[in-house]
This record gives sequence, C-alpha cells and structure tokens, in this order.
Amino acid sequence: MLSRALLRAAAPGVRRLSSATTLRSGMSFELTSEQQEFVDLARKFAREDVMPVAAELDRTGEYPWDLVHKAHGLGLMNLHIPEEYGGLGLHSLDGCIITEEIAFACSGVQTALEANSLAEMPVILAANDEQKKKYLGRMTEEPLVASYGVTEPIAGSDVAGIKTVAEKKGNDYVLNGQKMWITNAGHANWFFVLAKTDPSAPASKAFTGFIVDGDSAGLTRGRKEMNMGQRCSDTRGVTFEDVVVPAANVLGKEGDGFKIAMGAFDRTRPPVAAGAVGLAQRALHEATTYAQERKAFGRPIAQHQAVAFMLADMAIGVETARLITRRAAWEVDQGRRNTYYASIAKAYAADVANKCATDAVEVFGCDVFNSRQETYKTVVCYLKGVTLVLDQV
Repeated sequence: MLSRALLRAAAPGVRRLSSATTLRSGMSFELTSEQQEFVDLARKFAREDVMPVAAELDRTGEYPWDLVHKAHGLGLMNLHIPEEYGGLGLHSLDGCIITEEIAFACSGVQTALEANSLAEMPVILAANDEQKKKYLGRMTEEPLVASYGVTEPIAGSDVAGIKTVAEKKGNDYVLNGQKMWITNAGHANWFFVLAKTDPSAPASKAFTGFIVDGDSAGLTRGRKEMNMGQRCSDTRGVTFEDVVVPAANVLGKEGDGFKIAMGAFDRTRPPVAAGAVGLAQRALHEATTYAQERKAFGRPIAQHQAVAFMLADMAIGVETARLITRRAAWEVDQGRRNTYYASIAKAYAADVANKCATDAVEVFGCDVFNSRQETYKTVVCYLKGVTLVLDQV
C-alpha cells in the first residue's frame, strides 16, 4: 500500500486525473462546437426535408433535384472543395458526420449528394490551379453534379482490368470505351474518367485521369438503372466513342491516373462507411421504437430477452462502426495515409448496416410489409461501393 506521505505527494496529480475538465489524454470522443453545428444543420435538413419525401422518391425513382438545390444552398454539398475555389474546405471527419445524418433519412439521397465528393476528389488532389478554378469553382456557384467514371462492365473493384483507352493525337486525347454503374451519370456536368494510355506499362503507370465535359461529342449516357435500393440516386452506363479531350484536361501527368484514383478512394471510403453507419442507426432506431410499442404475452417485445439481445447487438455494431469510420476519417485529417483504416471501416460498416437492416426486419415480423414500409426500404436501400470481400483483402 502507498504510505500516507506518498499519497499526499501524489494527491495533486490524482485530483487532476479525477477532473474531466482538465484531463488531456490525447484522445477525445467529443465533437467540436463547430462540428456539432454541422450535425444540427444536417439533421434538420434530413429530418424536415429528406425524410418526409424519402418513401415517395424510392417508389418513383425520381432524381431528388429539389433536395440537391436545398442541400447546395445550405452548404451540405461539395464539402471538401478548398476555400480558395469557393468551397468550405471541410475536413474528412466533418464530412462523415454530415453524411451519417443524411443517410439516416435516406441513403439514396445521401448517395446522390455524396457522389460529388467522389468525382471532385481527384481534381482536389491532382488538378492544377486552372483546372480547379474551372471545374471546382462551378460546383460551388450553382447546384451541379459530377460523376466518377472508373467502373466498367467487367472491371469494378479490379481497376487494373479497365479497358477504356485514350489515344494521344496531337494536343488532344481520343477516348473510346464504356463505363458502368456510374452514379449521377444521367445528370453530370462533367466526369472524372480513368482510361488506359499505355497498354504495355504496369497498372501503376498504364492509366491517366481525365476531366471530360458532360456535353462532349461522342459521350452517350445509358438508361437509368432501376436498382434494388437507392432508387432515387441515378446510376447509368456511359459510352465514349471517339470523345476528344484536350490535353489541358489531363489530371497530373500521363500515367498518374491509377495513383490519383487510389488516393481518391482512400479519402472517400470513410464517407461511404459513414453512410452505412447512418443507415444502421436508422434501422436500430426504427426497431427499438417498434419493440417498445409492440406487445406480446402482456409486455413490450423489447422486454423479451431474444429481442433485447438482438437490439443490443445492433447497438454494439452501430457504435463500433462509427468509431472505426471516424478513425479512418481522422487519419486523413492528420495528413496520414489511411488505406488500412478506410478499408476496415468500409468493410465493417457495410456488414453492420446489412445486419442491422436484416435484424430490424426480424423485429418487425409481418408488419415490415405494411405499416412499417420505411424499415423494409431501409433493408433494400443498402448497396454501397465495391464488394465487402475486396475490402477485406
């Protein structure tokens, strides 16, 4: 045991450790006052504007232009565009907490809004000043959308398998190929496109990134895909037939495309995970509310151990997914490569979202098909990014 003298000597330090207001451990799980303002703004928009129309948007598949305009006016889009180009220049963690709130209301709307960040990230990372002024500047001036054109019919997560080619002709490049499952493609003002420029080079040097204007001759947008979920977001194929792109629209140098695309993935995986957390939180909220109202054998089903354990597991999943998602975002904000944490966050949060949505259906039972259509919508509305298995690799 400590002697009284040692205890008295240690007392000032003990008092400091016992005071939450003076503890400085190097870790904090609290949001800053500014971040809490972001949460409040996004939550108000999500609950008052998005949630009332989410079911109708899902039924019709109509693109949520009214919500895009409202979100743009509120500053809830194009979150990471630097201030010198008219944006807010928010950090990755800031974007994740906003994304989570919107996904709670409707993951389809969240995808429609968040897709801009994916398209813009290669430009933020690799464009020159003139390119940033031209393409990022317009995104902050009016409610436009852009698309990230990497995935192809036979090359999704396998970026090295991309077949779209860009041939140098004079001061231009000529693009030929097809992209598939491109979010916002039906409405995009411009596209980031990854194309092969050197077939003989290894994947790390074979591809180049281009900014392609949406009105380019030879660019054809396919039909809107009626997805299993997130129906109000726009997903299409895009075909490039002898599309001429000026050399001024090359991002970085020829052969830098693979590195640029991977860098964009690292920074945009945390928001995808945050969307999954928002969806999982919604499933937990709906299931808990229902379990407290629905009675069986004389008491709410939430008081039956089988249901209570299910809700507890959902809560555990939501909290842990949120923590790893914010860690992945925080690593970016510290200026460190976050590939490891971003892949964990995206894979784990996706798994949690799917499990929470499925468990919510278990809690609702038959009612999921009638009075609680929102929860069924939550189940089918979760389709995110690349496959879970590939994030585990």
